[in-house]
This record gives sequence, C-alpha cells and structure tokens, in this order.
Amino acid sequence: MAGADLSTGFEGFEGFEGSYLGNRDVLRPGSRLECKICWWVYDPALGDPQWQIAPGTPFADLPAHWRCPNCDCESDQFLLLPAEES
Repeated sequence: MAGADLSTGFEGFEGFEGSYLGNRDVLRPGSRLECKICWWVYDPALGDPQWQIAPGTPFADLPAHWRCPNCDCESDQFLLLPAEES
C-alpha cells in the first residue's frame, strides 16, 4: 500500500479514549493522568517526589522535560483518568 492515504475514513479522529494528545489546555487543575506504558498515576495532590514536583502541582504545570518517574515515558503519552466522585 505504498503511497496510500491511511487517514481516509478517520476524519474527526481525536486519539484513543483517555488520551489528551499533549494538549494541556484540556486538563483541569485536579486531573489525574496515568502512564500508558507502566500505569503509574500522576496525582497533583501528591506531586512527584522523584522529580521534586511539589504536591498541588497540576499536570498541566509540569516542566516540558518531565517524564514518567517509573518508566521514562513522555508526558504527552499519559492518559486522562475519569474524575473521581466525591
């Protein structure tokens, strides 16, 4: 299928369920995200001690070079978890 347009039929596709596609504008301050490789969860209430990220730091405010502290996955590969019911 050399030269085939693989996007045909996928108009409007915005990634797989849970992906935020690196668009930090769609994240809420309390959004929890999960690494799609190792399932480590970034919880802003806890921060990330390994990267010296203070508790209360939203995912959207993490430095651009931040990566999963468990497996080194890039931040734009994290999946947005559903909001927890309180």
